[in-house]
Amino acid sequence: MKLLKPFLLSVVCVVWCLAGAAGATVGEEDRQRILASIDARQSEYAALAQRIWELAEVGYQEEQSAAALQKTLREAGFTLEAGVAGMPTAFVATAGAGKPVIGVLAEFDALPGLSQAAVPERQPIARGAPGHACGHHLFGTASVAAAVAVREWLHTHEQPGTIRLYGTPAEEGGAGKVYMTRAGLFDDVDVVLHWHPSDRNKAGTATTLANKSAKFRFHGHSVHAAFAPHRGRSALDGVEAMNYMVNLLREHVEEKARLHYVITHGGLAPNVVPEFAEVFYYVRHVDGRRVEETWQRVVAAAEGAAQGTGTRMEYEVIHGIHSLLPNEVLARLVDTNLRRVGGVTYTEEEQRFALTLRETLGETFLPLGSQQDVQTFAFQARRSSTDVGDVSWVVPTAGFSTATWVPGTPAHSWQAVAAGGMSIGVKGMLVAAKTLSLTAIDLLTQPEVIQHAWTEFEERRGTDFQYQPLLGDRAPPLDYRR
Repeated sequence: MKLLKPFLLSVVCVVWCLAGAAGATVGEEDRQRILASIDARQSEYAALAQRIWELAEVGYQEEQSAAALQKTLREAGFTLEAGVAGMPTAFVATAGAGKPVIGVLAEFDALPGLSQAAVPERQPIARGAPGHACGHHLFGTASVAAAVAVREWLHTHEQPGTIRLYGTPAEEGGAGKVYMTRAGLFDDVDVVLHWHPSDRNKAGTATTLANKSAKFRFHGHSVHAAFAPHRGRSALDGVEAMNYMVNLLREHVEEKARLHYVITHGGLAPNVVPEFAEVFYYVRHVDGRRVEETWQRVVAAAEGAAQGTGTRMEYEVIHGIHSLLPNEVLARLVDTNLRRVGGVTYTEEEQRFALTLRETLGETFLPLGSQQDVQTFAFQARRSSTDVGDVSWVVPTAGFSTATWVPGTPAHSWQAVAAGGMSIGVKGMLVAAKTLSLTAIDLLTQPEVIQHAWTEFEERRGTDFQYQPLLGDRAPPLDYRR
């Protein structure tokens, strides 16, 4: 796998020229009309994002959120196919006809336990309830807004080409896009675009970590812990023995590997030997093959723990995702359009909100005011994981981030929920929608850019690569958040 290998300089130079000359095909007046069409529906898109923010539905339970996005697309003239790839909340919306086919990803799931009001101090709406701490309410809405704008452009200009919006559920640990990839839903797509909420505006090439997870379940024998402990077999002992061995394993895996877990069930009362216990594990590495190698060692630790404690163990793979395969050709084009759109300017009220919220963040190296800028184009090796990775191994893919959060805000935090639920989040969302729409239209009118993107894609991926999902042939875990 050639994840980090620089692409051929000659090809990159060609694409820089193409990106710089994009306006030669799509005139500036046309671009302004596209951006104006998104601005004209700003209040509608803000309300849609706010509705999904309030719903805060977790993975595979996003019934109302998915329905709201589908309604907007259907009313805009898209053809909808719902419940795809065995997932009730997954959908594909299509407009236009013929080649090229440009795919746009849309996420909409929330995270458990991060409920927060849209205020700059910790204030859960409902303690323990979910919250959009990764901004997927903005993600899904911006992608829909972009798709609608591109569909209008295709219709007005009678331009050949297809815009396809993928409603992808359960990104947070449910790997919705993997099941869509496995089902072949991206097989006829020429390019896929995506974005993500963030504390900065940035386009560039990036990799992420491949990731595999499972719930390890131990079964023992329950007895009174004081009266007859010798007759019991503690399922919790099995979990703790496994965790001890995996923690020893950390010294003997590659430095780039990541192992983490949480005990999801450890028993109900101290004086009852637990007959059931469960631990939820993640294994990560930049290379999917290394994930599989480390995974087998974790499974061996679980088997040894069960044998040593006299318990029975079984495990259920919850998800498995590949790393992100970068594409500089596409990333340069995205960067050009992100700079064309520009960053986010705060009102006085938003500035006060940001100043108050930053007091809760501790030390941060990203200054307030940076939300107005676009960061320098660069390669980034991220230590996070995303199911976009699987898509990127079957079709050239590019993404970017916009400043939907106050600079310095980390993802999966209550501060992200707060900013994402007010006007700061909406402003970053509109930057994303505009960048996506301009990039999609450039690709629809410049087939040579798509050709160069595919050349890079095939060179990085390798001629002998065959896509195999890390989660195997399991069905989507529709109840993993219940």
